[in-house]
Amino acid sequence: MTTKHASSTTVRPVDADGPDTGRPLRADARRNRERLVAAAREIFTEQGSGASMEAIAKQAGVGVGTLYRHFPNRLDIVEAVYETDVQELADAAQRVVVQLEPWDAVVAFFDAFMRYAQTKQALLAELQQSFEKNPDLKSHARELINSSFDLVIDRAKHAGVVRDDVDGSDLTQLVSPICTNASVPPEQTRRLIGILLDGLKVTSVRTD
Repeated sequence: MTTKHASSTTVRPVDADGPDTGRPLRADARRNRERLVAAAREIFTEQGSGASMEAIAKQAGVGVGTLYRHFPNRLDIVEAVYETDVQELADAAQRVVVQLEPWDAVVAFFDAFMRYAQTKQALLAELQQSFEKNPDLKSHARELINSSFDLVIDRAKHAGVVRDDVDGSDLTQLVSPICTNASVPPEQTRRLIGILLDGLKVTSVRTD
């Protein structure tokens, strides 16, 4: 892997930051990496799996050499975007339970999941390759998503606004196929999620 990386960098433009060696990145290198991941998410969402690495570098405002030093191949940046999106989804769960009432938090988290799924939908074929090569990537993400749903739903169940016979893994199984199905248009996705939310909600709130 080292040999391949070294030979590839000799024909790519040289930028200020060095190769990603696994050590903590300098501040400028870290900023470049974050810009690349954010740019990749935007480009993948807009252009789908056919988006070029050059388009990602241009969107991030860095040279192609910087992109390849952080992400030597395409699957590397696909995985980085996915891991970032999953973490941001988990952060959204933490945020809504602090900021919103129990039912409003449920609705807000479902909205966050639909936004997360937009990028995953665009990268589904490539992510499948990553999952086959690295099963831990998928299992870790699934655990984090399930626990995020649990965080939001358990609070709502305790408040008596959500039925108590569901858990996070149930909701992941229900919501993910709807939101990541490219054949389902966005307006239908929202309608289906609305139906699902109606089925979750308990209209008579407990007084105990």
